[in-house]
Amino acid sequence: MTAEEVEAYRRRREITVEGNDVPKPVRDFRDVGFPEYVLQEITKAGFTEPTPIQSQGWPMALKGRDLIGIAETGSGKTLAYLLPAIVHVNAQPILAPGDGPIVLVLAPTRELAVQIQQETTKFGASSKIKSTCIYGGVPKGPQVRDLQKGVEIIIATPGRLIDMMESHHTNLRRVTYLVLDEADRMLDMGFEPQIKKIVSQVHLFLFLQHDYCIIGQILNVCTNQCSDLLHLMCAFLTCTLSFSL
Repeated sequence: MTAEEVEAYRRRREITVEGNDVPKPVRDFRDVGFPEYVLQEITKAGFTEPTPIQSQGWPMALKGRDLIGIAETGSGKTLAYLLPAIVHVNAQPILAPGDGPIVLVLAPTRELAVQIQQETTKFGASSKIKSTCIYGGVPKGPQVRDLQKGVEIIIATPGRLIDMMESHHTNLRRVTYLVLDEADRMLDMGFEPQIKKIVSQVHLFLFLQHDYCIIGQILNVCTNQCSDLLHLMCAFLTCTLSFSL
């Protein structure tokens, strides 16, 4: 697409971006650069075109850029970070005994974490990617057994993840892809200390924000881990955001 076509496309799909050297959006799944095994899963799911958050978010994520993405429920945000995560896992050396995950997704609630793992299982099946869901309020035994077997992707609530780390059932040494889903909600629920502790141990940071905007607080939590940040807003926002790093 030319610069004019990119601008027209973003305007038509109500996409707003801020950042340096922002990748162009994609209009078709085959323009993304996904491997064939990912395209087959997309076809199997019956999708016809990328949603706005996917159209702009996929090129950002596949280039390894740090990202704050803002999009409402039902926007396809889970796949906006999950499909690049699957590609990322398959590009890494296989896990050795004692290794922690390669991808970590943090979610505020058990319900959301379970939903994310269901999508992970569905779209990661052809790659034989192993994942587990870590959350409180249930016995630790089955979760510990999953961690001991080794999983490439962990979906977790912050409190239970820290518990597992402090009990030496997992570690974040191999994590190179981190997602905070519904980050604003996690901060509202008082998880800021846990998020800071987790973020301080990872190398690369991919940030997905959901629903409403508390950008300043989020950046205070994560700025040291993010460089060359990209900021993506899709469609539903009614507020204007500005920030500096």
